[in-house]
Amino acid sequence: MGYVSASNTPTVVSPTPPIPTAVDYLVVAGGGGGGDSVIGYSGGGGGAGGMRSTVTATGGGGSLETAFTPSSGVVYTITVGGGGAKGVSGTDSSIAGTGLTTITSTGGGRGGGSAGANATGGSGGGGGSVSTGGGTGGSAITVPVQGYAGGNGLYSSDNAGGGGGGAGAVGANATGSATAGAGGNGLSSSITGSAVTRGGGGGGYGSTSGAGGSGGGGAGGVPGVAGTANTGGGGGSGSSFPAGGSGVVILRYADTLTITIGAGLTGTESSASGGYKRATITAGSGNVSWA
Repeated sequence: MGYVSASNTPTVVSPTPPIPTAVDYLVVAGGGGGGDSVIGYSGGGGGAGGMRSTVTATGGGGSLETAFTPSSGVVYTITVGGGGAKGVSGTDSSIAGTGLTTITSTGGGRGGGSAGANATGGSGGGGGSVSTGGGTGGSAITVPVQGYAGGNGLYSSDNAGGGGGGAGAVGANATGSATAGAGGNGLSSSITGSAVTRGGGGGGYGSTSGAGGSGGGGAGGVPGVAGTANTGGGGGSGSSFPAGGSGVVILRYADTLTITIGAGLTGTESSASGGYKRATITAGSGNVSWA
């Protein structure tokens, strides 16, 4: 009887291909601190941290951005910006890696006050009252657009500060009778599978202080309310320490992938839902990778 010999054909091992799945992102920077308020001066609210996103909406009315495709063996550096202290702008949040144009959201501008003028940021800080007149609200950066400008302050016998700009709306101007401007509203995003609003501007200080914008903006007043952590909300102006809220980076990817969150970062990966997993990075700077 004949027989069939075993094949001597060698096994061919293919190289590991790039991971063929795009990663959506929401990158929110830290919010600006509210301006300080002392006798004779009223501070403006802090601007919200810049918001860049591939899902639902991007800050400042900009166009949605484009998801990126991670490659096997490549690590990506994530940085989550902190909120600014009283009278200090927030810090940037970012995603960087080989082959990826760095995605940076800019920290919110500080509110104007006795310690200094308001500042430009992802969203601009509200103008304070100054002896030469009402301070003009800080501008929002436009390359790329991430938020809105702050409102103007008012200087007269009725001092009041303007509201900080939000990711979804400009901060309100101060008006007569020492009425401060409210912070601009933030934007809702559904990247986590549920709609959550972030990026509210801080309220200005006055006899009638301004409300914080929706999405974590702090209200002005005595002592003034800090922006909410991990929303990038601006701090409200007040007499104590109205800091901005810290930022956040959220990544959405196919549920066939698993992320490794490296040292230096605080974050979690969700269970699979709707074909996706999500990683929410709430603090720090470090590396992530997918497999």
